[in-house]
Amino acid sequence: QVQLVESGGGLVQPGGSLRLSCAVSGRTFDSGAVAWFRQAPGKEREAVAALRWGDGYRYYRNAVKGRFTISGNNAKDTVYLQMFNLKPEDTAVYYCATKFTAGVIQSSWHMETQYNYWGRGTQVTVSS
Repeated sequence: QVQLVESGGGLVQPGGSLRLSCAVSGRTFDSGAVAWFRQAPGKEREAVAALRWGDGYRYYRNAVKGRFTISGNNAKDTVYLQMFNLKPEDTAVYYCATKFTAGVIQSSWHMETQYNYWGRGTQVTVSS
């Protein structure tokens, strides 16, 4: 059974940093992709970043480019989202999502329907 468990969320002041982790178990990656999404109160869930395992290509939404970095370990069982210079508008529940077959491309990486497995989320609050 595939499980994704996020951790690392918390309360941080504006300008601060956090590193989120997503532990993936139950299946190994041959290709596929992993992504981080977030959902703020009263808003739709949105894609933040994605990592395509096959070639290591990374995608980011414009609002986080230069501040967030998605990465994975060599075993491909943990995915990270390093967040710098956090802003109040980054406040949200952050979710990890994966697909184990095929990759994602520019036109699809942000679509929830691309990903088959989801974690339960971790809360990130940016406030002074």
